[in-house]
Amino acid sequence: MPTPELRTPAQPVTPAPRLPWPALLAMSTAGFVTIMTEALPAGVLPAMSADLGVGQSAAGQSVTLYAVGSIAAAIPLTAVTGRLPRKRLLLVAVGGFAAANAVTAVSPDYPLTMAARFAAGLVAGLLWALLAGYARGIVAPEQRGRAMAVAMAGSTVALSVGVPAGTLLAGLVGWRVTFGLMSVIAVALTGWMLLVLPPLPGRADQARAPVRRVLRTPGVAAVLAVTATFVLAHNVLYTYVAALLAPLGLDGRTDTVLLVIGLSSLVSILGTGALIDRYLRPLTIAASVLLAAAALLLAAALLGSTGRPAYAAAALWGLGFGGAATLLQTAVADAAGSAGDIAQSLLVTCWNLGIAIGGLAGGLLLDHAGPAALPWSALVLLAAALATTIGGRQHGFPGHGGTRSCEVDAHSS
Repeated sequence: MPTPELRTPAQPVTPAPRLPWPALLAMSTAGFVTIMTEALPAGVLPAMSADLGVGQSAAGQSVTLYAVGSIAAAIPLTAVTGRLPRKRLLLVAVGGFAAANAVTAVSPDYPLTMAARFAAGLVAGLLWALLAGYARGIVAPEQRGRAMAVAMAGSTVALSVGVPAGTLLAGLVGWRVTFGLMSVIAVALTGWMLLVLPPLPGRADQARAPVRRVLRTPGVAAVLAVTATFVLAHNVLYTYVAALLAPLGLDGRTDTVLLVIGLSSLVSILGTGALIDRYLRPLTIAASVLLAAAALLLAAALLGSTGRPAYAAAALWGLGFGGAATLLQTAVADAAGSAGDIAQSLLVTCWNLGIAIGGLAGGLLLDHAGPAALPWSALVLLAAALATTIGGRQHGFPGHGGTRSCEVDAHSS
């Protein structure tokens, strides 16, 4: 007679905690406001310069001063405010955007406008240094990558949809009204954040962490090097995309090409959010490969004077760039452990340096070697980024998934 099979009681399955969607979407909106504030002058430059009584090149310095403010503020403000509650700081930063955009909207003269833009850059440097750590700090360790992807999605939406829409709105109602609307959105966002953001304390060890010690932490310098070279390559191309397209007969299609880049960036951020907690290293390698493929297609198109590869290049470009900020911020946070906010401020500085130097270097290349030199220069930079990523198997871009960040933070706490 067969012995009855003994059954053990089924073990209860603990469901994964839900992401705090309202808080993460509020952070994503903060990223949207930040990028819109940064990039909107590029879309309204003729009207802005005419209204302020200066040339377009002078009005264009509103973008440069914003970047300079971010570079100046990111590291010192993050260090000084390390002990302060994160929610209070984030509210101050968003309130700073409301004030700076309101002043920009009503400013009667050029110097006051430039001062407002510099102030906006200052709070942007603080906000970007805070955002990643905040998103990671309010979720379970295995959800940090997805939380980062949601919090960073607003910046991609701003570039792909917000700036074109803002430019269109400015053409209908004026650039000042558009900046005023950004101020209203920032005010509304502070109220939303008051309601939905959970409190997150500052960290005394973060405030004491010297920048040199953070830089010596294994992996941090590698991530910063990849950030600098990758963003520099992107901006050498992006800043002068119209000049790249003109020899291909697409000078009237710049908006369409940018739209393709933006839409594929949205696909990239969605894919990054789904996969980053398991595949940070391969995704980061893929980002450099995809952007390098886009640069190679553009180089080939310029050699053959044909515009057909440009749209494929734009699609690859967006796929490579869209999730890059999330990947790099996650990598530096994992590497830095308890000094995560300081590491983020270093990354923000490298990112903004890439923007500023990309515009300068790209302009020099364009003037002295022509548009064909831009994609080849970007390829050299991307080769360096790819080599550093591949070489960072032990630190910076490890081959395993989310366990490292858990171990680092557990050790640091």
